Amino acid sequence: MTVIKAKYPILEYDTNETAVLLPMRSEKYQFPKKAVFAFLEDEVINRYALEHNAEIICYFESVTKAYPIYKCHYKGEEICLCQAPCGAPAAVQIMEFLIAGGVLEIISTGTCGVLYDIEENNFLIPVKALRDEGTSYHYLAPSKEIEISSKGVSAIKKALKQASIPYMEVKTWTTDGFYRETKEMIEYRKSEGCQVVEMECSALAACAKFREVTWALLLFSADTLANTSQYEERGWGSKSLSIALELAMDAVLLMDK
Repeated sequence: MTVIKAKYPILEYDTNETAVLLPMRSEKYQFPKKAVFAFLEDEVINRYALEHNAEIICYFESVTKAYPIYKCHYKGEEICLCQAPCGAPAAVQIMEFLIAGGVLEIISTGTCGVLYDIEENNFLIPVKALRDEGTSYHYLAPSKEIEISSKGVSAIKKALKQASIPYMEVKTWTTDGFYRETKEMIEYRKSEGCQVVEMECSALAACAKFREVTWALLLFSADTLANTSQYEERGWGSKSLSIALELAMDAVLLMDK
C-alpha cells in the first residue's frame, strides 16, 4: 500500500511516483531546457514573442483555451516561453507538460497581493511558501510550508542586481480561496511570517521538487490587503509587466552562472 491515509482527503498522499495519466503528448516535442512560465496577460506574452521573432512549438490544449508554447532566441540562447494560467491546478498541469517536453529550469513571474504596507510595483522573491492550496499535497507529503529552490532564487537575485533593481525576500501565503481572505485569516497568516499572498507558488514548488527540476518565482506587488477594513486593487502592478518578463528571461539564463 503506497497511499498514506488520513482523516481528511487533502492530507492523503500516494508515495507511488507512477500515475495512470501522464502528459504524454509533449514527448513528441523537444522544448528548450530553460523556460519562462509567466503569469502575465496575453498581450504582454504575445507582443514579446512577436518582437523577438519567437516561433510557436505547439499549443497546450486546455478545456477553455489553447496556450501557445514559444521558442525564443534570447541573448544567444533558446528559451521556452509560455503563459501560466491563474490557479494552482491549471498552472501545475501546464508545468508538467513543459517538463515532459524536456524543460529542466523554470522561472515564473507574476503579481501578488501584499499583507503589509508595501508599495505597488515592488519586486519580491519568495523563499518559502505556506501550503494553503490543494495541488501540492498530491506531489509531496503534508507539511506547513515549502522552501523555494535556492538555485532558482539565486538566479533571480542576480538578474535584479544586474538591472540595479531593489528587491525583498518574502514568505508567501499560497491560497486557493481568493474570496476567503478574511480579516482574522490575514492576521493569522501574518503571524506565521507571510508578507504576501498569491495562488500558485507552493504548488509549483512542490511539482518542481517532485519532478526534480529547478523552479523559482519573481513576484511584483499589486493589490493590497494591508488595511483589512478597505481592500485596494490599486493598479494591479501594471507598470511592472514588461520589465518582469525581461527579468525572468535574464534570470533563467543566469541559472547556471
